[in-house]
Amino acid sequence: MNKIKNLEDLKRIKEENLPRMIMRGDKNAAGDKKHILVCGGTGCQSSKSKDILNNLRKAVTDNNLTDRVEVIMVGCFGFCEQGPIVEIEPDDVFYVGVQPSDAEDIIKEHIINGNKIERLLYTNPANGEKITTQDDIPFYKKQMRIALQNCGRIDPENINEYIAVDGYAALAKVLTEMGRDNTLEELKKSGLRGRGGGGFPIGKKLEFAKMQNNPQKYIICNADEGDPGAFMDRSILEGDPNSVLEAMAIAGYIIGANEGRIYIRAEYPLAIDRLRVAIKQAEDYGLLGDNILGTGFNFRIFLCYGAGAFVCGEETALIHSIEGNRGEPSVKPPFPAVSGLWKKPTTVNNVETFANVPKIILKGADWFCKLGTEKSHGTKVFALAGKINNVGLVEVPMGITLREIIYDVGGGIKNGKKFKAVQTGGPSGGCISADNLDIQIDYDNLISIGSMMGSGGMIVLDEDNCMVNVAKFYLEFTKEESCGRCTPCRVGNKRLLEILEKITDGKGTMEDLDKLKELAESIKDTALCGLGQTAPNPVLSTLKCFYDEYLAHVQEKRCPAGNCAKLKRYTINADKCKGCSACSRVCPVKAISGEIKKPFVINQDKCIKCGTCLSTCKFGAIEVK
Repeated sequence: MNKIKNLEDLKRIKEENLPRMIMRGDKNAAGDKKHILVCGGTGCQSSKSKDILNNLRKAVTDNNLTDRVEVIMVGCFGFCEQGPIVEIEPDDVFYVGVQPSDAEDIIKEHIINGNKIERLLYTNPANGEKITTQDDIPFYKKQMRIALQNCGRIDPENINEYIAVDGYAALAKVLTEMGRDNTLEELKKSGLRGRGGGGFPIGKKLEFAKMQNNPQKYIICNADEGDPGAFMDRSILEGDPNSVLEAMAIAGYIIGANEGRIYIRAEYPLAIDRLRVAIKQAEDYGLLGDNILGTGFNFRIFLCYGAGAFVCGEETALIHSIEGNRGEPSVKPPFPAVSGLWKKPTTVNNVETFANVPKIILKGADWFCKLGTEKSHGTKVFALAGKINNVGLVEVPMGITLREIIYDVGGGIKNGKKFKAVQTGGPSGGCISADNLDIQIDYDNLISIGSMMGSGGMIVLDEDNCMVNVAKFYLEFTKEESCGRCTPCRVGNKRLLEILEKITDGKGTMEDLDKLKELAESIKDTALCGLGQTAPNPVLSTLKCFYDEYLAHVQEKRCPAGNCAKLKRYTINADKCKGCSACSRVCPVKAISGEIKKPFVINQDKCIKCGTCLSTCKFGAIEVK
């Protein structure tokens, strides 16, 4: 690679690669060359998208189409429920559920004969209609992509494609036109708030670090995404790593830093590999390193690996981990902007926050402020999971309602079940009931109802979920992930979990419910860091919204959802029982008795609630109450 020494070199690289990108977005693009885009995110790779890529390339070669067809691995399209995904451009044809064996048909039928492959098109479950283009699929209609703009569009391992879609143009604009002060003011004006959970404005963070009179400063990207079910940051790094590198360089220029660190968990091998490629290519082009674009600005980025400790998502614990120390949070102040990495001024932001920065610089703060709500501008990426039809990665404008995300984007609840709650913000968030489905999503609204934005995990629960058990699940996680430094988190969360276990075992009392609330509020007020302070949120939110379920467990010794093993009651419906004796013969404790061809019964005193009878009965006669 030849070094990009100035703005003219950058423009030249863009112009050389722009035609291939125009081809992907314009059906009327000149020429007849096709680009076949194959999803290369972790989810699709686990479903053999690499085999699909290789089979497509082989079919292209076998049919002598190498001059007419290019097969490209791109990042995540977001629609995980329908993966692996293949898109044909400029035809604008979107294939879902593709298998390696479909590659030959795609080349022969679609590319050579010009026929769409109907079986691979998305089927709208509402009316059975086959949908050809991505934009017409309901999952995408209410989305607005900013952070995910290039995911599924460019080859993440080809810096030329990133440059062709205005990559590094924001860095060039900052270095050659705007300067430090104007760039900082633009980010402050945008109101971009941290997408990692806290929602603190990035402009203020950068300003605090810029004010410090110290020759050595650092920029840190927090890619330690530890929430169960969350994969927002991972997908951005897998699909568009250069956007984060560019943003870190811009942030470094603003505060006067010449080094950046990306702290990423080692469980993200694909994201790590693509970051390594992106950093190497950016260095080879001179877009990272010394004298960037001939402006005298120096900036380098290094990778640091985490071992999966959830507490290291907290910025001071993360900093200690990079330094080689135990990942424990510090008492603040001083804040990292004053004394951070190796006691030097440091700014820490997460992946999604950085991914917004280049777009804001290029389009302006006024553009960004028009998106979202009054106090929460822009969009938010959510990992939509759980009992939802359209599991996937979605990016929606702030201010959209939960109902729109769950039913319009998410396609509603699986198997026609009734919606019960949605957990936002991961273990630190709260459970939101159906009463708040029409609330507009932004930082302040979610906090007002006992939850939080968090990094963007959104797990949907249905009528079969026990909310007491859900609270217990998250407490098990946060108890295990506590660093143990402060007593409220180390001991308090353990006591909370013990009370929840007592309740789900059918041994809880009304006094336990009072203790649960009192202890949760105490931990929230006294824990040292964000992990401890927010750990009681699942307990407090379920107590508030689903108190009747707690009462059923305590007063009636019954789990309404039938989830809590020690509260399950297996019975036989006499009207459905055929008297075949199959359940009796498999019961390990001989708790089922009866006469052939007459209804059998279960002795509740003997029943160990193993569920063997339920899985054996072919007539649906075994019921769980």
